[in-house]
Amino acid sequence: MFRPGLQFAAYGELALCWIAWMMAFVRPHREAAGHKKVMRAPASRWGIFFNFLGFACIFAYVRPAGLVKSAPELIASMALGPPCVLLVWAATRHLGKHWRYEAALSADHQLVKSGPYAWIRHPIYTSMMGMLVATGLADTWWPMSITGLILFLVGIEIRIHAEDRLLELYFQDEFLEYRSRVRAYIPLIR
Repeated sequence: MFRPGLQFAAYGELALCWIAWMMAFVRPHREAAGHKKVMRAPASRWGIFFNFLGFACIFAYVRPAGLVKSAPELIASMALGPPCVLLVWAATRHLGKHWRYEAALSADHQLVKSGPYAWIRHPIYTSMMGMLVATGLADTWWPMSITGLILFLVGIEIRIHAEDRLLELYFQDEFLEYRSRVRAYIPLIR
């Protein structure tokens, strides 16, 4: 039967995708290091907390004995991971020195509207959600996957509202116009 080989391939690809996904932040982190934050949105920390809870559910090894993922789940996971990696690399490349772990702006902050930011305001969150779903499809029991996704979405909503308020205060009409035509993190929704 091919499933053990497919499971091994899905795990291998997922591990490589996670490594590549995290590596996308090395350069922006270095570039942002010398830029002092002038405005912050401390509420975004609550969003980060819920994101961590969501990922904790996805990575927790809570499952019924003998859980085996189906071939369609494994194939879907393998199809989802690489585009998420490409998206995060494109997003961090365009964001550059303006990237922050916590919602914050520097004195020379610019509203990035190029690359993936031309069609989605928070592509890093989109790619993060995709990686969460890909991980859940490859290795997580469905109740934990659903719980993890719900907690993750709560966190993302908190972070987006905090970041959008911050950007609106700083960029005013330019951001309002941008927000009116570009979706938050799921294309075609909100």
